[in-house]
Amino acid sequence: MLILIAGLPGTGKTTIARAFAKLSGAVHLNSDVMRKELGLLGHYSQEDKKRVYDALLEQTEMALKKGKTVVVDSTFYQQSIRAPFEILAYANEVPLKWVEIKASERILQERLSKPRPDSEADFAVYEKIRSQFEALPGEHLVLDSELETPESAAHKILQYLV
Repeated sequence: MLILIAGLPGTGKTTIARAFAKLSGAVHLNSDVMRKELGLLGHYSQEDKKRVYDALLEQTEMALKKGKTVVVDSTFYQQSIRAPFEILAYANEVPLKWVEIKASERILQERLSKPRPDSEADFAVYEKIRSQFEALPGEHLVLDSELETPESAAHKILQYLV
């Protein structure tokens, strides 16, 4: 199974994805960590973004081929970024589930003003991505990270998958 966790910067995607991976035993992949591993911190050209997502896609495919459940967290802010993961799930005949994480702008401003271990995104990045964010189509789980602990969100994701 492939679970894709989407949302704007600062919503808590990574924290929730980590909690879910711990609860479920899923492999957790993250775009910010991948960017760091590729030596692309501070590099956000279209080509650099493509390198990050291509590497995520490759690692996702390797884990799926081993029969693992994979959770990938990233903004997934445009359909052009989402489509390769959807195609990968289809090609590997694994179920695909989308989860969207939200939070109020007030909370996001507060969170993004503090340093975070893996992400460089600040409020200006949030505003840019928000202006380009394409709504997730179809049925998906929406969680508000202000109302959920990471653990309760992870349990809700698990319930959503069955």
